[in-house]
Amino acid sequence: MKAVILERPGGLERLRRVEREDPGAPGTGEIRVRLHASSLNFHDYLVASGKLPAGEGRIPMSDGAGFVEEVGEGVSDVAAGDLVVSCFFPSWQEGDPVAGDFSQVPGDGIDGYAREAVVAPASWFTRAPAGWTPEEAATLTTAGLTAWRALVVEGGLKAGDTVLVLGTGGVSIYALQIAKAMGARVIATSSSEEKIERLFTLGADQAVDYRQNPRWATEVLRWTEGRGVDHVVEVGGPGTLDQSIRACRVGGRIALIGVLTGIEGPVRTALLMQRQIRLQGLVVGSRRHQIEMVRAMEATGLRPVIDRTFALAEIADAFRYQESGKHFAKICLAF
Repeated sequence: MKAVILERPGGLERLRRVEREDPGAPGTGEIRVRLHASSLNFHDYLVASGKLPAGEGRIPMSDGAGFVEEVGEGVSDVAAGDLVVSCFFPSWQEGDPVAGDFSQVPGDGIDGYAREAVVAPASWFTRAPAGWTPEEAATLTTAGLTAWRALVVEGGLKAGDTVLVLGTGGVSIYALQIAKAMGARVIATSSSEEKIERLFTLGADQAVDYRQNPRWATEVLRWTEGRGVDHVVEVGGPGTLDQSIRACRVGGRIALIGVLTGIEGPVRTALLMQRQIRLQGLVVGSRRHQIEMVRAMEATGLRPVIDRTFALAEIADAFRYQESGKHFAKICLAF
């Protein structure tokens, strides 16, 4: 079985293609999946680049999608031939969060999906939306589910709400698409006119260039007649949180789902309190959330935006492309 491992010390130049022993047949409650795709996320980049330490020889990639080849005894919710997609937290099936770290996350604490086949408990996967390709399905595990939980599960998104999304990464584009599919208004930020034009083609109602307008909250407030937005999908962290607080309405919600600008920094606590804003940190979601999201994808007809697909052997080049910031939405691996 072909696989990619990360040698220590980490770094993109330390990604190696290797031959691993075939995982064999599934046992009771397990499935064997022939993997065909993965997708890149910032968390995967941190692991692959060595910024987050992983075990020696770790197989990277948190997202995995492929076809079930064989099911073990007791498995009834999927069958051979079904397209399935992995869960980010295999042990978080439903209910409240059960993990505060990444020790059991594939591609970080345990081996991930940069490999041809895997045998794992059936509960580590859900079925993919009907008619999707493996590459499309692989975008759901992290980016899709994070956006879904931020807006729908925790945010209670409803038609007529206004949503602010930051940038054009995978989570932000999924959030834009979900919001529009549910009848919400979307304001977006980006760093280039070309990307802003693409945001408009996806349905964004307004967009602002944050490089030309570093105090972009002023524009957001102008577009909302001073009220502010109902939801902010905050991917930047300390470098953008101040503007997000200013752009959020009294009693609104900020879902802190990323730290692209750093892991710590000042917070305008007085304004946060005065405006009675709910600031919630969240990391992806549960298997139950994913099942519900898949059902919603089928009902709405929503399909993910994929910028570019690389072969598994080109994984380092894929991460370098991600590192460049030139991509729009998702980057995938196909194998």
